[in-house]
Amino acid sequence: MQTKVDEIAQGIFRLSTHVPEIAPPAGFTFNQFLILGDEPLLFHTGPRRMFPLVREAVGGLIAPEQLRWITFGHYEADECGAMNDWLAIAPQAQVAHGQTACDVSLNDMADRTPRVLKDGETIDLGKGRRVRYLDTPHVPHGWEAGLLYEEGTGTLLCGDLFTQLGDDRALTHSDIVGPAIMAEDMFHYSSLNPGMGRTIRGLAGLNPRTLALMHGPSFAGDCRAALEALADSYDRRVRDYPHAAAQAAIA
Repeated sequence: MQTKVDEIAQGIFRLSTHVPEIAPPAGFTFNQFLILGDEPLLFHTGPRRMFPLVREAVGGLIAPEQLRWITFGHYEADECGAMNDWLAIAPQAQVAHGQTACDVSLNDMADRTPRVLKDGETIDLGKGRRVRYLDTPHVPHGWEAGLLYEEGTGTLLCGDLFTQLGDDRALTHSDIVGPAIMAEDMFHYSSLNPGMGRTIRGLAGLNPRTLALMHGPSFAGDCRAALEALADSYDRRVRDYPHAAAQAAIA
């Protein structure tokens, strides 16, 4: 495996590792995002075993020990498996996440005390970079889920939203909703709940200019329309779920 590095918005770099053994033949990508600034931030660490690859990729952009912030969508191996490896090599680095994630996992699992972020709280990274934390409980899964929005470039760091298969280009203008629906049909990875559509439409209200996907290409296009279409898809799933479950029980 190798980790490819691409700039998807000014000062925001996608670090992408394709694993063909997962869901062959298309395979699956694991993406991290490094936001440059006076206080560089890494969104997603990747799994612990992928740490050497990601560290090398980061090292092509900054000295890894300069990393200041580590955050991610929710507590899961591919999102934060290597967080303590990063804390070990970057002496000023600190994990930052919402109250729930810190209370249920990170206060115990992180080797340094994490910073608790309130919904809507921002971190000024310097050099025009400012990230806003957004609570998104159970969207797409995990009650501690949350996302980041980089205000200067209008980049929404989407975590597992829009998950899809394959190793396409780093940045696309093509449809990301259809492939995400196909992946949901395959993996059933989302925690369906009545609030999903409302939460995703709240993200659409930010009018982002770039969507940075953890599993799939980043998207530059009508981001609001893509988020609203994804919200509509989840609304249909929630609405149809009781009927589908009843049919399955009868079968």
